[in-house]
Amino acid sequence: MFSRRIRVEYDHNGQRKPCQLKWLDSFSMRNFTNDAVFDDTLPISDGLMEIGARVPLDALRSAMEDWFHRKSYIGKSDRLILAES
Repeated sequence: MFSRRIRVEYDHNGQRKPCQLKWLDSFSMRNFTNDAVFDDTLPISDGLMEIGARVPLDALRSAMEDWFHRKSYIGKSDRLILAES
């Protein structure tokens, strides 16, 4: 649907793990009405999203990481890793 496909993983104690689909969906639905720049995000499966061309990857990573920390999906020291695939 969108032009870019990205992997969404988090680093937990040196191990990369895919973010769960329900986490990605929670973020996308939350931002569906709160921040227009993230409207063009579509969770596909665990660790995989499609995003539009205008979505800035660094801003997306930062916003998702903040949301995942606040929801306790990932630990305080865990970091999110987004990469185009």
